[in-house]
Amino acid sequence: MHFDQRTQQALRDVGLETDDLRAASEAVVEAVAEDAAALEDFFDEHDTVYSDMEMAHSSAEYPEHTVEYADITTHADEMRGWLRFDTWGVSIEDGRLLDDGSVELTLGSTIDDRVRFAPDRETLR
Repeated sequence: MHFDQRTQQALRDVGLETDDLRAASEAVVEAVAEDAAALEDFFDEHDTVYSDMEMAHSSAEYPEHTVEYADITTHADEMRGWLRFDTWGVSIEDGRLLDDGSVELTLGSTIDDRVRFAPDRETLR
């Protein structure tokens, strides 16, 4: 079970039994795995994406990125991976799909920020 002991105790205090905790934990693990697969699919489906990231070498309001691949792994409720563009790559964490068709990821130490990616600039406006 991935809930830490304090969280487990708090959930027990509000009436959840061990089986309920286990079921909730398994549901979280499954949701994270599904989101990771959907994020990989997003980057597989789009050869080019646009972001809301500020880049020193780009004057575009929403820079364009040529996608090579996204490799995302999960462990319990954690999501980590690598996003590779044509000329650079970055570690990623905690991705999520947004209702407008874009995705949001935390990019690693070279960027160190939460960034949205979309298949077109209009979605980011």
